[in-house]
Amino acid sequence: MTVEKALRLAQDADLDLVEVAPQARPPVCKLMDFGKFKYESALKAREARKKATHTVIKEMKLRPKIDPHDYETKKGHVVRFLGQGDKVKITIMFRGREQHRPELGFKLLAKLAEDVNELGWVESAPKQDGRNMIMVLGPHRRKADAKAEREADKEVARARRRADDEANAQRRRARATTDSTDVDGFAPADAVPLDAPTAPADAEASTGADASTEVEALTEVEAPVDAVAPAGTDEPADATADQAVDENPDPVAPAAPRPVRPSPAKPRAARKTT
Repeated sequence: MTVEKALRLAQDADLDLVEVAPQARPPVCKLMDFGKFKYESALKAREARKKATHTVIKEMKLRPKIDPHDYETKKGHVVRFLGQGDKVKITIMFRGREQHRPELGFKLLAKLAEDVNELGWVESAPKQDGRNMIMVLGPHRRKADAKAEREADKEVARARRRADDEANAQRRRARATTDSTDVDGFAPADAVPLDAPTAPADAEASTGADASTEVEALTEVEAPVDAVAPAGTDEPADATADQAVDENPDPVAPAAPRPVRPSPAKPRAARKTT
């Protein structure tokens, strides 16, 4: 088919004439929507980049005379790298006369490989490279599997966080409803009415008995005592008692007389004589 006829067919179908195989003889063309073709190609490339796995080699440097605490810290990093599906390059750095003791580096690398045996394997055996000794550890599982597991853990954490947020929101709504009910004047279900008796009938009876007993006691205290008229007086006993009460308002304890202090005498001024 000639190019002119192919272009005429593309115009009639409102499509584009795209050359898909320029190296073929004769070249191969196709009628399609070129904008849609570019969009689908971009989507396929994006999906391919997501599924692609890049080999990353992490590096961890040690010294032959490393402290046990530092060794545990470095080993923790190696475990984390292997768990993420990455290779780890272990480098032992020698200084000065340590270069004449390569067995220290071999021993340290063998110990590290044994400690992380569950997560990785020795991909490259230890070998001396100048002042350094190098060993490569490879992970047991692929990086794609480790990534999928991390994504699943993240999704579980997000779901748990959403559930906690929803529970907190429900508690806040319930608290707000309770507060609004109290403000509007509606008493809660467990509230006690104001006109409810605060004490049982027995307690009220006992309280009344105590009150009557107290009134009787006060009456006995406030009642005047029958006074006896002194001998040789014509006044009745009642008048004598009234007079005693007037002079001493406290019938229980008589008032003590107040002592009168004599005022000091002022010296007279001497008269002037001329």
